[in-house]
Amino acid sequence: MAAGRARRLLGSLWIALLLGQPDPAGAAARSGSQSLLAGSLVRTFTPFYFLVEPVDILSVRGASVIMNCSAYCETSPKIEWRKDGTLLNLVSDDRRQLLPDGSLLINSVVHSKHNKPDEGYYQCVATVESLGTIVSRTAKLTVAGLPRFTSQPESSSVYKGNSAVLNCEVNVDLAPFVRWEQDRQPVFLDDRVFKLPSGALIISNATDMDGGLYRCVIESGGTPKYSDEAELKILPDLEVPQKLMFVRQPSSLTKVTGQSAVFPCVAIGFPTPYIRWTRNEEELITEGYERFLLLAGGSLEISDVMEGDVGTYTCIADNGNDTIEAQAELTVQVPPEFMKRPANIYAHESMDIVFECEVTGKPTPTVKWVKNGDMVIPSDYFKIVKEHNLQVLGLVKSDEGFYQCIAENDVGNAQAGAQLIILDLAPATTGPLPSAPRDVVATLVSTRFIRLTWRTPVSDPQGDNLTYSIFYTKEGINRERVENTSRPGETQVTIQNLMPETVYVFRVVAQNKHGPGESSVPLKVATQPEVQLPGPAPNIRAYASSPTSVSVTWETPLSGNGEIQNYKLYYMEKGQDTEQDVDVGGLSYTINGLKKYTEYSFRVVAYNKHGPGVSTQDVVVRTLSDVPSAPPQNLTLEVRNSKSIMLHWQPPPAGTHSGQITGYKIRYRKVSRKSDVTESIGGTQLFQLIEGLERGTEYSFRVAALTVNGTGPATDWVSAETFESDLDETRVPEVPSSLHVRPLVTSIVVSWTPPENQNIVVRGYAIGYGIGSPHAQTIKVDYKQRYYTIENLDPSSHYVITLKAFNNVGEGIPLYESAVTRPHSVPDPSPMMPPVGVQASILSHDTIRITWADNSLPKNQKITDARYYTVRWKTNIPANTKYKTANATTLSYLVTGLKPNTLYEFSVMVTKGRRSSTWSMTAHGTTFELVPTSPPKDVTVVSKEGKPRTIIVNWQPPSEANGKITGYIIYYSTDVNAEIHDWVIEPVVGNRLTHQIQELTLDTPYYFKIQARNSKGMGPMSEAVQFRTPKASGSAGKGSRAVDIGPDYKPPLGGSNSPHGSPTSPLDSNMLLVIIVSVGVITIVIVVIVAVFCTRRTTSHQKKKRAACKSVNGSHKYKGNSKDVKPPDLWIHHERLELKPIDKSPDPNPIMTDTPIPRNSQDITPVDNSMDSNIHQRRNSYRGHESEDSMSTLAGRRGMRPKMMMPFDSQPPQPVISAHPIHSLDNPHHHFHSGSLASPTRSYLHHQVNPWPIGTSMSHSDRANSTESIRNTPSTDTMPASSSQTCADHQDPESTTGSYLANAQEEDSAQNLPTAHVRPSHPLKSFAVPAVPPAGSTYDPALPSTPLLTQQAPNHSVHSVKTASIGTLGRTRPPMPVVVPSAPDVQETTRMLEDSESNYEPDELTKEMAHLEGLMKDLNAITTA
Repeated sequence: MAAGRARRLLGSLWIALLLGQPDPAGAAARSGSQSLLAGSLVRTFTPFYFLVEPVDILSVRGASVIMNCSAYCETSPKIEWRKDGTLLNLVSDDRRQLLPDGSLLINSVVHSKHNKPDEGYYQCVATVESLGTIVSRTAKLTVAGLPRFTSQPESSSVYKGNSAVLNCEVNVDLAPFVRWEQDRQPVFLDDRVFKLPSGALIISNATDMDGGLYRCVIESGGTPKYSDEAELKILPDLEVPQKLMFVRQPSSLTKVTGQSAVFPCVAIGFPTPYIRWTRNEEELITEGYERFLLLAGGSLEISDVMEGDVGTYTCIADNGNDTIEAQAELTVQVPPEFMKRPANIYAHESMDIVFECEVTGKPTPTVKWVKNGDMVIPSDYFKIVKEHNLQVLGLVKSDEGFYQCIAENDVGNAQAGAQLIILDLAPATTGPLPSAPRDVVATLVSTRFIRLTWRTPVSDPQGDNLTYSIFYTKEGINRERVENTSRPGETQVTIQNLMPETVYVFRVVAQNKHGPGESSVPLKVATQPEVQLPGPAPNIRAYASSPTSVSVTWETPLSGNGEIQNYKLYYMEKGQDTEQDVDVGGLSYTINGLKKYTEYSFRVVAYNKHGPGVSTQDVVVRTLSDVPSAPPQNLTLEVRNSKSIMLHWQPPPAGTHSGQITGYKIRYRKVSRKSDVTESIGGTQLFQLIEGLERGTEYSFRVAALTVNGTGPATDWVSAETFESDLDETRVPEVPSSLHVRPLVTSIVVSWTPPENQNIVVRGYAIGYGIGSPHAQTIKVDYKQRYYTIENLDPSSHYVITLKAFNNVGEGIPLYESAVTRPHSVPDPSPMMPPVGVQASILSHDTIRITWADNSLPKNQKITDARYYTVRWKTNIPANTKYKTANATTLSYLVTGLKPNTLYEFSVMVTKGRRSSTWSMTAHGTTFELVPTSPPKDVTVVSKEGKPRTIIVNWQPPSEANGKITGYIIYYSTDVNAEIHDWVIEPVVGNRLTHQIQELTLDTPYYFKIQARNSKGMGPMSEAVQFRTPKASGSAGKGSRAVDIGPDYKPPLGGSNSPHGSPTSPLDSNMLLVIIVSVGVITIVIVVIVAVFCTRRTTSHQKKKRAACKSVNGSHKYKGNSKDVKPPDLWIHHERLELKPIDKSPDPNPIMTDTPIPRNSQDITPVDNSMDSNIHQRRNSYRGHESEDSMSTLAGRRGMRPKMMMPFDSQPPQPVISAHPIHSLDNPHHHFHSGSLASPTRSYLHHQVNPWPIGTSMSHSDRANSTESIRNTPSTDTMPASSSQTCADHQDPESTTGSYLANAQEEDSAQNLPTAHVRPSHPLKSFAVPAVPPAGSTYDPALPSTPLLTQQAPNHSVHSVKTASIGTLGRTRPPMPVVVPSAPDVQETTRMLEDSESNYEPDELTKEMAHLEGLMKDLNAITTA
């Protein structure tokens, strides 16, 4: 158990891992493989990785070097080394050897000008047999070159306190091996004396001790190499200022993150300069920062360089008298880093997978993939997608192993790996696998895709639960790819991303819950050759050649099969959505007639003989600017005083600027002297004050807009005259000449006129207002304004308003006014009358039409205004449902989307403007029923205690019954894959949720399905439930099959053994005989009394009743005389009779299947032609199209069971008389088995079953023995519900039942059972249809059971035992024990007979009496036996 649980856990884990990988081939392939993965044999991923990887090393000639490497795996890996991609043979190498941990030791590195065997790139390779190979990052071994100097120190002098620089430039590889000597002694470095990375020596704040001879030494192994000696002289302090200058400036650096960067900066001068640094023009604070260090002399050292340190560094030297600067750039490079590492993947053969790998670095890294140590070369099946990801298409077993993503740039490389495991498919679970899909064809073949369709396999013609995998490959290639259908039952798929003009081989495999089945025959299909269309034209350029034209040039496309015939140039104004085009023959074109200074986009498409190619990218260019094409708008003049006029204007209309407006040119002149024009050019503001004018003079003005190209057209001349004298502003304005107020609800409109004396300057007006006082709030407006609206006031309030004119001196005399705002209360509109006569008309199971009338409309109910109606509806189940509403503009509305068989209530209201009515009175409607849309739930099968061959099936009603459940059908079979019409059918009438099935074969698996039915038809079947019957029965007598007993059977003398296998005493036999004789005599007496009453109680009133019933039941009239009407037989069976309804659709074309029961020819007796034709006539009135099918035999059964006709009607159930056995649960020895209600035709039985097959048998041997019995076979004609209701209204249910029992039910305990023949003149004559029992009636708790068909005993010629049951409407009567009744009350008998359609004639009574005498003879024979 633990191992299985672990396997399941691992299975779910790797499925999650697999599904976590994005699959460019589509999610369909991934989802389709889940079921395959779920049934696979899982192997776990093996940890295999490097503990230590080699790093870059700088060495010198003759030194020893160790390249470290160590790998981990459960199995110790084998370590090898590659140099420059080639494996090293370390066995015969005396200088290079492999250390125990896998590291590589190189003794005495060899390096010369022409021989460099040790320098290069090294890579560690780890291999585990049967698992795979991984490779490490590559490490560079650099050997320092031969020591040589590129520059040597030179003698120099320095003033005390200044800084000195001694150069010693060497190769970068040798810089770490440089040291300095002063007077042949090593120089000790400190904060004041330090060495640059290049090798130069800087001495800051020089002292006398620093003087001497200096030389630099290269110690790179072997003999040290010395430079020339240079003398450094220390000069005394200089008292006079010295020019500030740099002796060492910073140079630009490129560093890798984590390294250190040093910017040297040494300046000299007197006074001694102070050095400071900036980065990107921001002061660089070095104090308190560990990474930024200011070295002696002013050099800057940055340790542990980060990417954010990039920038421009400026060294600023300042000595108080002068300042100098020097700049240098710092560039930071970043080795590759993994943002997302490849993940381990489980997969199956033929699947597509993607290893994801996301890297970052600077410069951008390149990515390559390695599989088991070897480079992956991109091909049709190994592709690099999304720049870095590896896609493997059509996996094969050899693809298994370790895949590594190796990222590399100029400053480093890194690797990350993952394992791929190809899973083996687990063996299929027990169960039938699908056969090969049929007729695989390519219905659509293109250049890069093919659409395949096929038919379902023979093993599963429905194919609803099958999924399909389509395997395909190029012809001649062993690597298959797979594509899965997107949903079960789909029988087509489109294979994408194929190569043009290539032959592919396809095969299709179906898969069910047990696993994949057989493969279809391979299908070869060749894709279409691809039409070579031109590619995009390269180097498209566009430039504006004038304000209205643009020239576009391009080059010939690089791709394309066939000569370029022409080009199409598309262009569009930016912001528009309509594109224009022009045909071009060459490689350039100039488009004219464009708008000035407007952006346009251009693109080019090349055409060849195959059609248009790929479009170029859009290029955008703006036409050149020009002078504006329209004058400014709305020029107005305002005379300010006697010497100035203010001009206001608006820009030219949009689209006429022809460029950027740079300003406006104003020209003005005196009207009297038109030749003297003055110009004034202003900025882009839209006003200008012209001053310095003459008093009392009329001037004309015009304005023109300016662009860089010149001046546009000017406005017309507009004139104004300056004042003769300036207005007075030495005093306040006078009182306004008038003030008017108009109150509203929440606002007051104030209007006024200016003061009469207009020689005083008015700058504006002040409006004060408030409730009772005008000083609460004040508003100031411009002097040109003449009205104002005071907002946000209170309704019904008294406001005082004041108005004052003001200028720069102050406010003038106020003018007062008062007003009362209007009241807020507006009378509510009177409500409208609600709609009347709301009616709900049910149209279907989910649609109800609501109609109504509107009394506020004219008599013709025509809507002429903007009113609308709101319909609301809800159902009371569940109780807390909310109303749903919808609006309508007509007097009806169609409510859709309702639930079937649900009561809804509806109401309507009308709305017109702000007026609405109340809701109308409600109308109710119940939607029609619909077939159940879900199967019965919780189907369980249990064995009955003490009866191993009897099982009890229990279930729950479907969750979506969509109507009243009127019955169920139980299907069962020993073959779960058998066609459904081969399953055995057990009907269950009513809404019972349990049922017994008897006489099953021991130790046999059965499969059970249940189907619910309402008045509309059958719902879906439940899933099959398996149940295996027990192995052995409890006792010899239990579960033994009952034998059909005929009237000719003679029991063995002495009663030692009954036909049922149970001993019977002679006393019991005698008692049974006495009872049978008594029952027979009483039955005859009752029949005689009934017949006498029937002939005497026919009145005109009763005839009217019968006529009414006949008119309703018009479909039951028969041709011919009364002798043609054959009444049903009464078959007495055991102690109980059950009343069961069977309804039948009046649909003239129901779907039925009649199946004959093959029997021995000796059992079949031909019937006379008149009888035969009569039966055909009645049967065909409702039978519809019939078909014949073969019988299926249930394994382990000795008897035959016919298939049942399943009509799917759409009408409510109607009552019909049917015969049905009720089996005693108390006596296990009396199990008489019966089939379905049979109407005899020429040589076989037709099972007329509509909603539920009711099991009742009539054996052919019975018909062979008694022609009369055949003639009296019950008719199966229907009786409409309306008829049954009308005719039963006058009939008490209890009296009806009693009268029926008195005539039709007799206790029968004998083994030889007689057949009673009764001949009413109507098929329903014998049984008046009883009304539905009252609610208080109870059901027998005993579970009714339906045993299988009659089986013949091997040694006895026996007959079927006939039983009768009454069809009732919508209700199943409980089984009733048969008692010996007394003669019925005359009144009850009369009432029962009143409802029959016809009366017995005297000659008919005579025949009946003769028949009964024959019956008595049979009873006497039984008694004597």
